[in-house]
Amino acid sequence: MHGTPGSRMGPHPRPAVLYRLGIRLIAYDRPGYGGSDPLKGRSVAHAASDVEAIADHLGLGRFAVVGRSGGAPHALACAALLPDRVTRAALLVSLAPRDAEGLDWYAGMTPSNVAEYHNAEAGYEVLAARIRTYADRIRSDPASELPFEPADLPAPDRRVVSDFGIRSMLVDNFSEALKDSYTGWIDDNMSFTVPWGFSVEEIKRPVLMWHGELDVFSPVAHTRWLAEHIPSASLVLDSNSAHFGAVAVLPQVLSWLAEGDREPEQPAAA
Repeated sequence: MHGTPGSRMGPHPRPAVLYRLGIRLIAYDRPGYGGSDPLKGRSVAHAASDVEAIADHLGLGRFAVVGRSGGAPHALACAALLPDRVTRAALLVSLAPRDAEGLDWYAGMTPSNVAEYHNAEAGYEVLAARIRTYADRIRSDPASELPFEPADLPAPDRRVVSDFGIRSMLVDNFSEALKDSYTGWIDDNMSFTVPWGFSVEEIKRPVLMWHGELDVFSPVAHTRWLAEHIPSASLVLDSNSAHFGAVAVLPQVLSWLAEGDREPEQPAAA
């Protein structure tokens, strides 16, 4: 499950790594991104029906799910609403529900993200005006413009996105996401600020959560809250990483997902 904004072209391990792990990695564009039709008013929970339809089409009975950043709540939706099909779920730098009791949702979040979610809470058209500006900039110069302010990046994230290979994947990812529409970006953010359509407390499948403690886009307190409210959750924190550190840890997480009901070693904390 790709981030926000994002597409099926998002950062992923090289084919040789996937082959070594024995992983068949399936990604799709959420409604309104890339080649997928928009679905205004969709909830986070809607992802479960899309994933189920894709799995049925591909003849898959059971499968694991992983989501990074804005994709992580959608992976949780699958774990909650498809318990007979999802074996395990992994969340990388996730958000918590907006109505998470006892969580200061905006604490530690970069001002640009705070403004974006405030716009979402103010209404669809308010958010659309803001997103349109960002989307137009990215479309005009995708190699130079990314959907975040460079000054907002903590040092670990600056190191990650300065890598030529990673930056090339990000450029391809955002270009594909916004090639026809920016409504997916709007609808993602709208869905994060309203009830998700399921209760995280009801998730029974094993859930692995990874978060860089220096993250300013999805503050680590969100994942800590989720870990406290999902009985089957395991939490891994990295004190030296931030938001984009999730790209590097993905192969380890995929290995954990592929282990099914066994209990392999989790990604190491720093």
